[in-house]
Amino acid sequence: MSRQKILSRPEFTSPAHRIRKLRKLREKLVELVLFLAAASSVFVTLAIVWILVSESLPFFQNVPLKLFLTDTEWTPLFDNPRYGILPLLSGTLLSTAIALVVAIPLGTITAAFLSEYIRPRYREVLKPILEMLAAVPTVVYGYFALLFVTPLLQNIFPSIQGFNILSAGLVIGVMIIPYVSSLSEDAMRAVPNHLREASVAMGANQFQTTFRVVIPSAFSGLTSAYILAISRALGETMVVAVAAGNQPNLTMDPTQPAATITAFIVQVSQGDLPHGSIGYQSIYVAGLTLFVITLIFNILGLWIRQRFQEKE
Repeated sequence: MSRQKILSRPEFTSPAHRIRKLRKLREKLVELVLFLAAASSVFVTLAIVWILVSESLPFFQNVPLKLFLTDTEWTPLFDNPRYGILPLLSGTLLSTAIALVVAIPLGTITAAFLSEYIRPRYREVLKPILEMLAAVPTVVYGYFALLFVTPLLQNIFPSIQGFNILSAGLVIGVMIIPYVSSLSEDAMRAVPNHLREASVAMGANQFQTTFRVVIPSAFSGLTSAYILAISRALGETMVVAVAAGNQPNLTMDPTQPAATITAFIVQVSQGDLPHGSIGYQSIYVAGLTLFVITLIFNILGLWIRQRFQEKE
């Protein structure tokens, strides 16, 4: 039978056949759009890595890697420049640690309250209000830390300086609470109800069910929330740029001023540096360092999540 006769058969010319053909075409189009969306994110990530690495290599041709990792001073724009990343690294990790001490407990408790204690109709009102904290511009948080939190801390600790890493870290912690609480609450609500019912049947009260059954069962989702919070705290710029002092000091005292990697990038980017100079290249080196730190935390969080799932 010829191809023309086959295509002229009713099952190939009916409206149902044309609808099926159109549906398959639309499915292929949707698959193509989704593939391009996924590929674009991968392409953007690879492009960022390429730019950071290509711009950082000339820096390490002038500055030894050992000196970069061990020197205790960071003054790339001075007449006698020093290129030790440790002062920026200490400020970044210290502000992040303070922020996580605030955000993780409060965010987890808030998520448990929204998921297990409050009525659904009230949850639908309170959760969007809480998430509005993430919509506040970060520069507003910065001046809130400088003009409100710092004077408040000075009333408690008179020796604390006007610019300090403590107030910046506390405000960053408040700022990232919605990231922790929202994702954690979604993870807790995804826990099957039969686990809660089994816990209650064994005589556990609501508090015991929440913190001994629901939270451990949702730990993989909580890990994702914590990783996002860490990445958000590491990359925060305006709060530390306004409130922390922008002084690259190698200190673990939160009452002292300090500079973070992101704050240094903002500070140097405001000046007129010639392209190709070592001061200009230091911006990309700082960005590459922050990228590596974030990558390490993400890999560590993924490893912890997989180990927990294997135990389950």
